[in-house]
Amino acid sequence: MSDLTTDRLVLRSWPADEVAAVVAGESRFPHWAEDFPAEGDRVIAGFIAEHPGTLGPYGQRQVVERATGLVVGAVGLFPPADGTIEFGYGIVPSRRGRGYASEAAHAIAAFALTAPGIHTVSAKVELSNPASARVLEKAGLTRVGADAEMAHFQATAPLPEPSPQSPPSPQPAS
Repeated sequence: MSDLTTDRLVLRSWPADEVAAVVAGESRFPHWAEDFPAEGDRVIAGFIAEHPGTLGPYGQRQVVERATGLVVGAVGLFPPADGTIEFGYGIVPSRRGRGYASEAAHAIAAFALTAPGIHTVSAKVELSNPASARVLEKAGLTRVGADAEMAHFQATAPLPEPSPQSPPSPQPAS
């Protein structure tokens, strides 16, 4: 799987040894931010361990801070249904507030819309997490509804450019 590179991040496939380390909870790698893995990263590593096919090109990735080379979160796509693919993301607390979540979300959503047969990307956030809803708006998604607990967002091809506060579109790594 090719890395996706943005101005400040690299979205790369999870190495198998790192998935195993997160699942086991016993090892730390020197290229992990001090607070990686967060709870959401442990959930994703468990999901990958149970569904190894999610490491394909339209699957799960680590978020790596280009300036330091540290893994600072995860972003990924879940199996599509009827031309729609859902994604999720998380950035460790020490790196929040830097726009990384919006940058990663825009990159993975734009990339997802290149998948054969995909015309829509979607994401859900808890209503109690307005910061995450703003991440999706900055990434170019639109709120399309909500239920008692979750707000639902989506975008269709082509994905709009990020808002002016967000970084530019991703470029595949060379």
